[in-house]
Amino acid sequence: MAWHWESFVYAIVAFVVLYVLLSKYAFGPLFSIMEKRREQVLDQMKSAEQNRSEAAKLLEDQKKAIQDARKDAYELIEQARTTSVRQADEIIQQAKDESVRIKNDALKDIESEKNKAIIALRSQVSALSVMIASKIVEKQVDEKSQQELIDQYLKEVGGKV
Repeated sequence: MAWHWESFVYAIVAFVVLYVLLSKYAFGPLFSIMEKRREQVLDQMKSAEQNRSEAAKLLEDQKKAIQDARKDAYELIEQARTTSVRQADEIIQQAKDESVRIKNDALKDIESEKNKAIIALRSQVSALSVMIASKIVEKQVDEKSQQELIDQYLKEVGGKV
């Protein structure tokens, strides 16, 4: 096998022509597609990084919102607890005041009824005393008869009271 320089030159010329044609019609569009794909990948990476940072920010915001909601809920619970204790104390105080008022009213009613009974008893006793005196004056009895008469009227008074 001999080496032929003409074949070598034809091969190199054919290779150069093929390379020029491929560069113009194949490599150019292929490289532009690859460059577009590279730019797309870079854009997607930037977008993914932005989305990740936004998601981290949103997660932090949500954590803060949850903490605020928990704090508000705790404050509401404490406020409700305080309000219920205050209302319970007010109800108890009102009940105590009402019981004192009812007790005082009852005592006043009892005192009033007692005074009425005393007045009625006094009028009955005075009426009986007058009756006894008139009977004694009418009969002019001895001491034993007078004592029996007094005992009888006292029994009558005891039965009426």
